[in-house]
This record gives sequence, structure tokens and C-alpha cells, in this order.
Amino acid sequence: MKKEILGIKAPKKTCTDQKCPFHGQLNVKKELVKGKVIKKDVNHSATIEWDYSIPVPKYERYEIRRSRLRVHNPPCLDAQVGQQVLVAKTRPLSKTKTHVIIQIIEEGKTK
Repeated sequence: MKKEILGIKAPKKTCTDQKCPFHGQLNVKKELVKGKVIKKDVNHSATIEWDYSIPVPKYERYEIRRSRLRVHNPPCLDAQVGQQVLVAKTRPLSKTKTHVIIQIIEEGKTK
């Protein structure tokens, strides 16, 4: 078990997941992304989304766009829909997942 990854302390809850960066054998890279969980699956997967703005020179305004990413949701963290999370890049975990949740930043509000 790793006590700390990239300056983030391990959660108090433990798990037996081999794809968990804290309790398994998974190494993470320093590429971090913040996003909001918008979808959660039964098989330890989640989809996160974040907004970014792009300038539109013609109208002298900014356009807001969204990006989505499939991530691994370890059982020890178990992020819920609506929560802000911090995600780190890792080796390919499946066809669509190359990132893993390492911290829950703030509790979200569900509608």
C-alpha cells in the first residue's frame, strides 16, 4: 500500500482492486485533470466532464466547450455523480480508460 501519490494522501477506506493506485500495483503519471463526475457505472468506471473557453475573434467573445473522459473509479474512493474529482493519467486500463481517480476534491450537489 502506498501512503501518498503526487502529494495526495491515501484514503482511509481500503480495497482489493489491482487497478487502484493506492492499494494495487498501478503507477500514475504527473498529468492531472480536474472534472465533475457525470456518470457512474457498476464496473468501477465513471465519466468526468470539464468546461473550457475558446476565444471567437469574429464576435470578440468566448465560447464554452466541454470535454469528457472515461476514468477508473476505485472502490476505496467510490466517487458519486456530481462530485469534483482529481484524475491522473496511467497506462491503458481498457479500450477507453487511461486515467484513474486519485482524489475527491469536493462533494457535489445532485439535482
